[in-house]
Amino acid sequence: MQTKNGVTLLLHGENDTLIWGMTNAERGRRLVEKLQGDISGSLWINLTYVFDPQWIRHVHDNPGMIITFDGTPVLAHLTDESEAEALAAGQLPARATVREYRDKPRIHNASLRKLETPFVRELTPATVKDIERESYFGAYKGVTDILTKYLWPELALVLTRLAARLGMTPNMVTAIGAIGCVSATFLFYYGYFWTGMAAGFVFMVLDTVDGKLARCTITSSFWGNIFDHGLDLVHPPFWWVAWAIGLGAVGLALPEDQLRLALIVILGGYVLQRIIEGIFIRAFGQHIHVWRPMDSWFRLITARRNPNMVLLFISMVFGRPDIGLIAVAWWTLISLAVHMVQIIQAWMVKIRGGQIVSWLEQEQG
Repeated sequence: MQTKNGVTLLLHGENDTLIWGMTNAERGRRLVEKLQGDISGSLWINLTYVFDPQWIRHVHDNPGMIITFDGTPVLAHLTDESEAEALAAGQLPARATVREYRDKPRIHNASLRKLETPFVRELTPATVKDIERESYFGAYKGVTDILTKYLWPELALVLTRLAARLGMTPNMVTAIGAIGCVSATFLFYYGYFWTGMAAGFVFMVLDTVDGKLARCTITSSFWGNIFDHGLDLVHPPFWWVAWAIGLGAVGLALPEDQLRLALIVILGGYVLQRIIEGIFIRAFGQHIHVWRPMDSWFRLITARRNPNMVLLFISMVFGRPDIGLIAVAWWTLISLAVHMVQIIQAWMVKIRGGQIVSWLEQEQG
């Protein structure tokens, strides 16, 4: 089979077991067609097995490499298509570079900037649920906020499975989430804080689901990423301004000077934090949150949307949404100060001739 990007895909065997709503053959085709850059040669896939998408890129970048599971060929980059017959018979070409999965070979995860052993599993009706779970959590961000990491992964897994079974695209999920996002803004504006937080919760969970659905079903796209990440980037300031205005609707309006200062700190701090993060990436080739363990820990609680919503939720429990807004302002200021210290420390390391390397990339033991 010749794929759209010019790679020859050779599929061995048959497997009717569906994973994320698609056949293993379709999954393999999508994985190969996502390959970009200097691509060539033939990729051979044993449909009895399913594997993490990272293996496709790794094998393709190493011509002649074969991944095996208990000695059985699973995935291979062929330099000669005649080798496919030998693989189908379970034989390994003499000149092949073999990596046995049971030996736990570690490869570099470029997106999460760490070394790991991606999964390889036999795909059967009895294993599909566990494999979906493993691939779902394998698609999770290594460093994220406390709610995304601990509160709703299980709920998002159920919704991701449901969306895949229904044949929904990631953009459909993003669009539904966007309705919740806009609804939350208007509800905050009119002082309906609890209802707005419920709408916001729907949006925040679906904001996880759309990305995981795209990764698990191999359907990510350029415009889908723009839609998703653009919405993530733009909406938080509107929520905070709407919350500030809504305080007047419930009789808890802040004094004008205090309100103005709080919004300047919240909005200005949000923009400056994003700028610092962008500068760090350009200067050091990685996210500020993956440099040291402390940086990753602080990402859990730094003044982004979800941690700020925790502060606002606590303020609502005590019936003081006005104090919640002030708390968000203070936390934004503190988080901005931490970001400034982080980037100054990184520059000092670089000036002294040191290397800025993610702690997740450093091989353990």
